[in-house]
Amino acid sequence: MEERSLRITGTDKTFFNKITKTLTKMLIPTKIGINGMLISIKRNSVLKAFESYQHSNENYNQKEAEAKYDAAYEAYLESLDKYVMDSIYKKVKNNSASEFEKEALSKYYEVTSLKESEFIEYKNRKQKYLLELDNDGVQVSGKEKLISRYNQFYVSKMDVLYKSILKNYSIKLADVTNTYEPARENVYTKIFSTLEEYIQNILSLKIKIQDIEKNDAIKDVIKDYENFETYTVGKLDTKDNIEKNVILLNISRKLFTHSLPLIVATQCYEKLLKDARILVQDTKIAVKREKAYSMLINLFEDYHIKLLSTKVYWENPKDREEFKTFWNQYKEICKLKETNFIEYVKQKEILFIKKDMKKIQEDKTKTDYSKVLKYYKRKLIDYGAMRELKNSYISQGNYKKKMKEVA
Repeated sequence: MEERSLRITGTDKTFFNKITKTLTKMLIPTKIGINGMLISIKRNSVLKAFESYQHSNENYNQKEAEAKYDAAYEAYLESLDKYVMDSIYKKVKNNSASEFEKEALSKYYEVTSLKESEFIEYKNRKQKYLLELDNDGVQVSGKEKLISRYNQFYVSKMDVLYKSILKNYSIKLADVTNTYEPARENVYTKIFSTLEEYIQNILSLKIKIQDIEKNDAIKDVIKDYENFETYTVGKLDTKDNIEKNVILLNISRKLFTHSLPLIVATQCYEKLLKDARILVQDTKIAVKREKAYSMLINLFEDYHIKLLSTKVYWENPKDREEFKTFWNQYKEICKLKETNFIEYVKQKEILFIKKDMKKIQEDKTKTDYSKVLKYYKRKLIDYGAMRELKNSYISQGNYKKKMKEVA
């Protein structure tokens, strides 16, 4: 009897110990505690709601499915937010947090700091942050079925958030009252960094999980994406960064047409043209300057041929007529491509130089482009499109050279 009693007592003690340990884990706010359980429940709910919404019938239950999806998504975000404040915050405060958790809390405060000054950006960035945080956990879980389901939801929601973020930046650039140059430069930087984030984290995932042949949007940008990948390795100089940003803009014209409308894309291209001109005139080494110049010519062609040629509405009729003249000249030059490629390249370059020289001379930002103009004129002389009249006049006892464009 005594033996039996001891055995029973021992069994009961082990049982109650297990319960106590489980409850302790649930009550202590850790990743495997109650917050983790709640997140898992809410995540499953939002995935089910998302899948129902995706397969809902347009004429029958789409609105109902969308309402359920929105409610489930809101509850899911609340559980993630609670996890950050209850679990990560307390662990950081108690000096028991990992480096990942410390960084996660730092990013959280970085996002919440936008709430007072930039509420729209804060609203989108916070959702993006919370989704990224849970996505990290899902991807390392090793649960293939969950990962597959979550990826579909994740890219769908991230598409919406990135479009909203970029649209907000577009509104800032389109604001004609905002003429403070440093503030505008900051918006340009945010646009390019946001596009880069999207391509690295979301587009790369889309390419991995979706059928490219059935997705025309991805199919159209796959070549640009492959070019972009070459700029993700090694240290980039100024020229590399400009070229990378051109690729980002090319991709954005296909994926974010409404979020980054033509008027904003035009301003972004003009910003890159300005950076490229400054690079040409500031580069001292001849070989590097030639490479920077070649990049500028390619950028100029992208800007006029890929962008402005698609422009339907022109604010200034004079600009439209000037572009028509330029476009007709360009088409005539293109006829040489098959018969005399060298002459085609030469004439195209001359056309671009003259067009940009005129643009520079009309520039109202008071940027000093004198060295670029001098460089352009030297190119035109080398191509025989401009004559150099030596010793044509004297100033303060020194002979000066005068250049005259060939008619």
